[in-house]
Amino acid sequence: MLSHSLALAAALTLLAPALGGCRYNFVPLIPPEVKVDFPARITGATLTRSGEVLTLQASLDGRFDPDYLSVVWFDGGRELGRDSVYLDAETRKATFALTAPTQGAYRALLSFSGNVLRQLELYEVQP
Repeated sequence: MLSHSLALAAALTLLAPALGGCRYNFVPLIPPEVKVDFPARITGATLTRSGEVLTLQASLDGRFDPDYLSVVWFDGGRELGRDSVYLDAETRKATFALTAPTQGAYRALLSFSGNVLRQLELYEVQP
C-alpha cells in the first residue's frame, strides 16, 4: 500500500510541471493593443460679439478626411445664414463671422461631413 501511494505521489510530482505549464496557453498574459479610431470633434469653440459682428471660432480635433466645416446661424427659430470652410490635416481651425446689429437669441450649428457636431448659443435676450 505504501509503494502504491509512493508511486502515485511520484507520478503527480512528475506531471505537475507539465500540467501547470499549460495553464496560460489560452489566456494571454498581455492583451493585444486595442486600436480606437475616434471621430472628429470640435474643441475650443466660442461664440462672441464684438460690436455688430458675431464671431465663431472653432478647431477640429481627431482623425478626419478633408472636408467642409459648415455653420448655420439662427436667431431664435429663424435661419440667418450659412457658411463653410474647407479643413484638412494642416488647417484645423476656422473662424466665421456674421453681421448682427441687434441683440438676439443667437445659435450657431456646426457640422462636418454632414454630421452635426456642436451647437453654440449666445443669448442676449430671452428666446
